[in-house]
Amino acid sequence: MKKNLLQYINATDLKAFGLIPELLGRLPVVTHLDPLDAETLRLILTEPKNAIIKQYKKLFELENIELNIENEVLDFMVSKAMEYKLGARGLRSICEGILTDAMYELPSSRETSFNLDMEYAKRKFDKSKLSLLKVA
Repeated sequence: MKKNLLQYINATDLKAFGLIPELLGRLPVVTHLDPLDAETLRLILTEPKNAIIKQYKKLFELENIELNIENEVLDFMVSKAMEYKLGARGLRSICEGILTDAMYELPSSRETSFNLDMEYAKRKFDKSKLSLLKVA
C-alpha cells in the first residue's frame, strides 16, 4: 500500500474532483508536499539566519534583556505545532502566544535576563487563544 497517494495526483484528478478547466489551465505544475516532521520544524524555529527564535532574541536584546530558552520549550512549541497541524507558519503564532506578555512586561521591570522555562511556556500557551483550537 502506498504511504501518500497524493504524490500521484494529476490535473485529470483535480478536474474529476470539481476544479474547472479554466483554473487548471492556469496551474503550470501540479504536485504535492509532504507534511513537515518535528525535526524539520525544530530546525525552522532555530537555524535559518532569520529564524523565529533569533528574531525574538533580537527583540529582547533591543530592550537590553537576554532571552534564554530551554530546549524542552522548543520541543514543546514544535509538538504543539504538530498537534494542531499548524506547520511552520504556526510556530510564530505559538511563540507570540508564549512570549508576548514578557515582551511588554519585562522592559519596565528592569530585568536584564529572561529564562523561558517549561512551566512559563505551558501557562502562557494555555491562556492563549491557540489552546482553544480543536485537534483534528
